[in-house]
Amino acid sequence: MTARAGRNVTALRGPKVTVAAAADAFLSTPRFTNANTHRAYTGAIDRTIALLGHERPLADLTDAEIGHALTELWGACAPATWNRNRAAINSWLTWCRTIKRWATPSVPAEAERRKEIPDETRAVAKTTLHRLLSRRDIPLREKTLWRMLYETAARASEILALNVEDLDLDNRRAPVTSKGGAIEWVYWDSGTAHLLPRLLRLPDGTARTRGPLFLSERRPVPARRPDAKDICPHTGRARLGYDRACVLLDKYAGLDLHQLRHSAATYLGDAEVPLQLIMGKTRHKNPRTAMRYVKPGAAAIAAITTHLAPPRRTH
Repeated sequence: MTARAGRNVTALRGPKVTVAAAADAFLSTPRFTNANTHRAYTGAIDRTIALLGHERPLADLTDAEIGHALTELWGACAPATWNRNRAAINSWLTWCRTIKRWATPSVPAEAERRKEIPDETRAVAKTTLHRLLSRRDIPLREKTLWRMLYETAARASEILALNVEDLDLDNRRAPVTSKGGAIEWVYWDSGTAHLLPRLLRLPDGTARTRGPLFLSERRPVPARRPDAKDICPHTGRARLGYDRACVLLDKYAGLDLHQLRHSAATYLGDAEVPLQLIMGKTRHKNPRTAMRYVKPGAAAIAAITTHLAPPRRTH
């Protein structure tokens, strides 16, 4: 073995860095300019290392253990959820191996990306959705979140990232950070406006003025590492996570969060709202992208079918 090859092997072995330290190093890199992306990566990596063991040396992990953790956490989830979390773990491990030159396991070949099949029937019937949002057995937090997602037609990650101080309650709007990092505005109507003051009310009758809008049920456990801005200063509870929000909507209604946005766009299309306005509401930049969401619902198709009926006889 040459001296240079020996140095490379030594570099690849590196120090006995722990799994938690490797995760901290990756999550503190400047690549995470978008807070929503950082939050999603942190959640996926934290859940994975909780299974693997925080203090285990990174070099001791095997590919099979990585695959087992992914399967246990997200194996039963939809392909899009599996792919999103798998990509976060793969990005972390690749960074450790190629940038830090640490001995690092890989995502095994059998834990491959899954094919995402477009669902052409994403919109929920309007009566079904309105009935869901008026159910008395739905907790206030979930009802407010779902109503807000529907009325704003925003992405779930954007609404879950909102803070109380972001809300312009008088004008029923709030700024969100879009996928590209731009600051844009989302607007809600009377349903959300009625629920928000109740959601913000504290047990002593005062209202929350700062911190995450949607909170988890409990304070964060030591294994989690939420950023200070993701902790409510009034209650000590952490920001509600995307995965937990998905689980709750599926539990109560068998739906996924994106269907609320899709349904809003479909209903606007059924109401013959111009595509330009629908794009403004959903904040799509490309008309072809927006058209995937603006598909006529069954009621709209049934209504135009009357134009094909035979002429009425006159006597």
